[in-house]
Amino acid sequence: MRCDLIISTYNNPRALALTLLSVANQTRTPETVLIADDGSGKETAQVVEAFGQAHPHIHVRHIWHEDRGFEKNAILNKAIAASDADYLVFIDGDCLIHPRFVARHLQLAHPKRFMSGSLLRLNADATAGVTEGDVTNGQVFDRAWLRRNGTTKRFSARLKAGALPQSVASLLEVIYPVRRNWCGANASAFRDAILAVNGMNETMKYGGEDKEFGLRLMNAGLKGRHIRFTAPLVHLDHPRGYRDEAQIAENRAKLAETRNSGRTWTPDGISKDALPVA
Repeated sequence: MRCDLIISTYNNPRALALTLLSVANQTRTPETVLIADDGSGKETAQVVEAFGQAHPHIHVRHIWHEDRGFEKNAILNKAIAASDADYLVFIDGDCLIHPRFVARHLQLAHPKRFMSGSLLRLNADATAGVTEGDVTNGQVFDRAWLRRNGTTKRFSARLKAGALPQSVASLLEVIYPVRRNWCGANASAFRDAILAVNGMNETMKYGGEDKEFGLRLMNAGLKGRHIRFTAPLVHLDHPRGYRDEAQIAENRAKLAETRNSGRTWTPDGISKDALPVA
């Protein structure tokens, strides 16, 4: 089964460079790494080029569009359309993924299911201190290191850091009482299922834009499967200057409409048709 990894990014070249180093450590390398770039400057392009030169065995594609404000869903749709893989894994370009991350997503892949994970959030000070060596030697996933950096104070965070044997953690994922929402920073599904709902809704900006997509997948008959305890992912802190409370409120209304209507197709997705072509 062919698998592509889609990484969304916007003007955070340091974080992207660290993210790509964690990709290079995967036990299961994706066929292609697609950088879904929402209009970054030349520094990001230089990071992508340098990574490709340093890791010629990893196929990297840089999918870019002009900066028009927060249009993450639009660039994700371009990356999905550019892929020819069977299965797509999604992360953000400020996330460090455990060496078994891609393999775990593929292990549980099923045509009627999407995967949705979670995040271990570093604070600003810990983020500033992360080095390339911390990523390549795996220290950022060490529970003692995470504890020293204040990341695992909560019990659920300790579980996300891999405190349990995988068999126990896998069972806990199934019974843990949380909603199975699509988390755009740690998620995956078969590409055919994504195309069947026409990908992401490009009218939605920051704030729940990924959950709306997940709702349409569920309306189409897919079930969410959590991998919050068996696919560790460390999130690097960053400011969110694009946060807009009015837009978030508008997104909530769109989420409610998608949930209540049961619709699966968005006319503002990969295809701009009002309905899927028969």
